[in-house]
Amino acid sequence: MSSPIIISCMSANYVARELNYRMTDGWMQGQHAAEDWFRPINTYRGRLDDLLLEIQALGFSAFDLWSGHLHPDWATPEHIAIARDLIARHGLRVVSLAGSFGDTREAFTRSCALAKALDVTILGGGCELLATDRAWVVSALREHGLKLAIENHPEKTPADLLARMGVGDEDVIGAAVDTGWFGTQGYDAEQALRELRARLFHVHLKDVRKAGAHNTCRYGEGVVPINGCVHALKEFGYAGAISVEHEPETFDPTMDVRASYRMLKQWLSV
Repeated sequence: MSSPIIISCMSANYVARELNYRMTDGWMQGQHAAEDWFRPINTYRGRLDDLLLEIQALGFSAFDLWSGHLHPDWATPEHIAIARDLIARHGLRVVSLAGSFGDTREAFTRSCALAKALDVTILGGGCELLATDRAWVVSALREHGLKLAIENHPEKTPADLLARMGVGDEDVIGAAVDTGWFGTQGYDAEQALRELRARLFHVHLKDVRKAGAHNTCRYGEGVVPINGCVHALKEFGYAGAISVEHEPETFDPTMDVRASYRMLKQWLSV
């Protein structure tokens, strides 16, 4: 029997591309460079088309659309129409918006509107507004039929992530577990998935070279028990999407992403 789990490609895998894979000043350097490349409307169709062609060529039928490639703050109706057209033309599906969804009601509303326009139900990443205006965020999510999947980065344990998500509102606030960040924090990612299964909305399946640093790599070349993570997801009946994520700062991840995708397909098929 085939698995119901969807495999997606994280478009942020190419965070360093517009810097020619010389990202020397952290994530936001890549974010800003990508936004500067994709924002101009007169070149948006061609540049997004190139990106989607690459994702499709790797074998994916779904992807996570990172805010560097279409940001709620600058996405005009024309940007959105182009994105919808190209996504449909390539037979792709967006399973989540990936990024940070703002610290104001206005910013979060723009994120919700973009998700609705692209027929997406998962906002996967961070939302500073959740800590200061939780009731409003929950109301907005329910109004738009969306779920906010909080991604772990600094959290060292699942308990830390649960504390950040808060109690209640489990229908709309859950986890987007990043296995690589648990690896960086020195926590068993397979165990983390088991502990968070009741709040699990999305999975960013990522390997890292060693604990204490966040150098991503091809599945099986790092310290994260990737096969064990997949086994756990299958065992407890996870039916969401798994995003293949690998965001190196100094080289093109395409070959690694292709290999990781093939490994994941094989693990899901047995």
